[in-house]
Amino acid sequence: MLSLDAIAVATNIYRIAQGLRNKMEREVLSKYGLSWTAFSIVYDLWIWESMETRKLAESAGVSKATVSNITKTLEQKGLCYRRSDNRDRRITYVVLTDEGRQVMEDLYPRFHKGEVEIVSGLSEEEQKGMTKLLRKVIRDNHF
Repeated sequence: MLSLDAIAVATNIYRIAQGLRNKMEREVLSKYGLSWTAFSIVYDLWIWESMETRKLAESAGVSKATVSNITKTLEQKGLCYRRSDNRDRRITYVVLTDEGRQVMEDLYPRFHKGEVEIVSGLSEEEQKGMTKLLRKVIRDNHF
Protein backbone atom coordinates (compact mmCIF):
# COMPACT_ATOMS: atom_id res chain seq x y z
CA MET A 1 0.00 0.00 0.00
CA LEU A 2 1.29 3.44 -0.90
CA SER A 3 1.86 5.92 1.89
CA LEU A 4 1.03 9.29 0.38
CA ASP A 5 2.34 11.03 3.49
CA ALA A 6 5.76 9.33 3.14
CA ILE A 7 5.86 10.26 -0.54
CA ALA A 8 4.98 13.88 0.26
CA VAL A 9 7.63 14.18 3.02
CA ALA A 10 10.40 12.54 0.98
CA THR A 11 9.56 14.52 -2.15
CA ASN A 12 9.49 17.81 -0.27
CA ILE A 13 12.81 17.09 1.49
CA TYR A 14 14.34 16.37 -1.92
CA ARG A 15 12.84 19.52 -3.47
CA ILE A 16 14.06 21.81 -0.67
CA ALA A 17 17.54 20.23 -0.76
CA GLN A 18 17.78 20.71 -4.53
CA GLY A 19 16.37 24.24 -4.28
CA LEU A 20 18.86 25.20 -1.56
CA ARG A 21 21.76 23.73 -3.52
CA ASN A 22 20.75 25.45 -6.77
CA LYS A 23 20.17 28.81 -5.07
CA MET A 24 23.52 28.73 -3.27
CA GLU A 25 25.48 27.57 -6.32
CA ARG A 26 23.89 30.26 -8.49
CA GLU A 27 23.86 33.19 -6.03
CA VAL A 28 26.94 32.59 -3.86
CA LEU A 29 29.26 29.74 -4.78
CA SER A 30 29.63 30.55 -8.50
CA LYS A 31 31.28 33.87 -7.55
CA TYR A 32 34.04 31.84 -5.88
CA GLY A 33 34.25 29.16 -8.57
CA LEU A 34 33.00 26.50 -6.17
CA SER A 35 30.55 23.67 -6.69
CA TRP A 36 28.31 22.52 -3.86
CA THR A 37 30.61 19.59 -3.09
CA ALA A 38 33.74 21.75 -3.21
CA PHE A 39 32.08 24.18 -0.80
CA SER A 40 31.11 21.30 1.49
CA ILE A 41 34.75 20.18 1.61
CA VAL A 42 36.12 23.68 2.22
CA TYR A 43 33.44 24.28 4.86
CA ASP A 44 34.44 21.11 6.74
CA LEU A 45 38.09 22.16 6.55
CA TRP A 46 37.16 25.63 7.82
CA ILE A 47 35.53 24.02 10.86
CA TRP A 48 38.16 21.31 11.48
CA GLU A 49 41.26 22.84 9.76
CA SER A 50 42.39 19.36 8.63
CA MET A 51 40.52 16.15 7.82
CA GLU A 52 41.37 12.71 6.52
CA THR A 53 40.08 12.17 2.98
CA ARG A 54 37.84 9.27 4.04
CA LYS A 55 36.09 11.46 6.63
CA LEU A 56 35.72 14.30 4.12
CA ALA A 57 34.07 11.86 1.69
CA GLU A 58 31.67 10.64 4.39
CA SER A 59 30.78 14.18 5.42
CA ALA A 60 30.18 15.35 1.84
CA GLY A 61 28.33 12.16 0.88
CA VAL A 62 30.70 11.41 -2.01
CA SER A 63 33.40 8.87 -2.84
CA LYS A 64 37.06 9.20 -1.89
CA ALA A 65 37.81 9.48 -5.63
CA THR A 66 35.50 12.50 -5.86
CA VAL A 67 37.19 14.09 -2.84
CA SER A 68 40.56 13.46 -4.49
CA ASN A 69 39.48 15.14 -7.74
CA ILE A 70 37.89 18.12 -6.03
CA THR A 71 40.84 18.50 -3.67
CA LYS A 72 43.14 18.64 -6.68
CA THR A 73 41.13 21.59 -8.03
CA LEU A 74 41.01 23.28 -4.62
CA GLU A 75 44.79 22.90 -4.32
CA GLN A 76 45.23 24.61 -7.69
CA LYS A 77 43.13 27.51 -6.35
CA GLY A 78 45.38 27.64 -3.26
CA LEU A 79 42.54 26.83 -0.84
CA CYS A 80 43.99 23.63 0.62
CA TYR A 81 46.83 21.14 0.38
CA ARG A 82 47.25 17.42 0.95
CA ARG A 83 49.62 15.85 3.44
CA SER A 84 50.36 12.18 4.14
CA ASP A 85 50.19 10.76 7.65
CA ASN A 86 53.70 10.31 9.06
CA ARG A 87 52.83 6.93 10.60
CA ASP A 88 50.76 5.51 7.73
CA ARG A 89 51.53 6.83 4.24
CA ARG A 90 48.24 5.36 2.95
CA ILE A 91 46.29 7.97 4.94
CA THR A 92 46.02 11.44 3.43
CA TYR A 93 44.87 14.58 5.20
CA VAL A 94 43.54 17.69 3.52
CA VAL A 95 44.51 20.94 5.23
CA LEU A 96 42.93 24.38 4.76
CA THR A 97 45.33 27.15 3.73
CA ASP A 98 45.22 30.73 4.97
CA GLU A 99 43.76 31.68 1.57
CA GLY A 100 41.06 29.02 2.01
CA ARG A 101 40.23 30.46 5.43
CA GLN A 102 39.97 33.96 3.92
CA VAL A 103 37.62 32.72 1.18
CA MET A 104 35.34 31.11 3.77
CA GLU A 105 35.35 34.20 5.98
CA ASP A 106 34.24 36.24 2.95
CA LEU A 107 31.86 33.63 1.51
CA TYR A 108 30.08 32.33 4.58
CA PRO A 109 28.13 35.48 5.55
CA ARG A 110 26.69 35.52 2.00
CA PHE A 111 25.90 31.82 2.22
CA HIS A 112 24.18 32.30 5.58
CA LYS A 113 22.10 35.15 4.15
CA GLY A 114 20.77 32.65 1.59
CA GLU A 115 19.96 30.16 4.35
CA VAL A 116 18.01 32.83 6.21
CA GLU A 117 16.13 33.81 3.03
CA ILE A 118 15.07 30.22 2.38
CA VAL A 119 13.41 29.81 5.78
CA SER A 120 12.20 33.40 6.16
CA GLY A 121 8.57 32.34 5.68
CA LEU A 122 8.74 30.22 8.85
CA SER A 123 8.48 31.53 12.38
CA GLU A 124 11.34 30.86 14.77
CA GLU A 125 9.18 28.23 16.47
CA GLU A 126 8.43 26.53 13.13
CA GLN A 127 12.15 26.53 12.26
CA LYS A 128 12.99 24.87 15.58
CA GLY A 129 10.22 22.30 15.11
CA MET A 130 11.37 21.49 11.59
CA THR A 131 14.98 21.16 12.78
CA LYS A 132 13.89 18.72 15.48
CA LEU A 133 11.91 16.59 13.02
CA LEU A 134 14.65 16.55 10.37
CA ARG A 135 17.25 15.57 12.98
CA LYS A 136 14.99 12.68 13.99
CA VAL A 137 14.82 11.47 10.38
CA ILE A 138 18.63 11.78 10.11
CA ARG A 139 19.20 9.95 13.41
CA ASP A 140 16.68 7.18 12.67
CA ASN A 141 18.26 6.50 9.29
CA HIS A 142 21.91 6.92 10.35
CA PHE A 143 22.58 9.56 7.68
